[in-house]
Amino acid sequence: MDQKVLAKIKKKLEEEKINLEQELAEFATKDRRVASNYQSRFPQYGNDEGENANEVAAYGDRLSLEHTLEQQLRDVTKALGSIEAGTYGTCKHCGKQIEEQRLLIRPVSTSCVACKKRLKGEA
Repeated sequence: MDQKVLAKIKKKLEEEKINLEQELAEFATKDRRVASNYQSRFPQYGNDEGENANEVAAYGDRLSLEHTLEQQLRDVTKALGSIEAGTYGTCKHCGKQIEEQRLLIRPVSTSCVACKKRLKGEA
């Protein structure tokens, strides 16, 4: 892979990691025991019944969003680790190089287009 392209992808991944961490910090606290885990904070709107129901609903939404953002953060961290290890851009199924254009569009990709299509039953 071209080193300029790799540097561009790495920068994009590093920026995405910062954005994900900032977004998670808005409503969750980083778990000190588990590196890639966050704990959503329970919102406090008040003590009446309607406010309590809103708190529970908001907390459910936060948990769902937390799970999604944590998974994205793990994918980004894994991609950055593979760049450092020199294994970035290799398809985990066939071992061939993933297309640069695919990696530029979706830097966390771990499969080439052909393998992804096969997995989805499109090939």
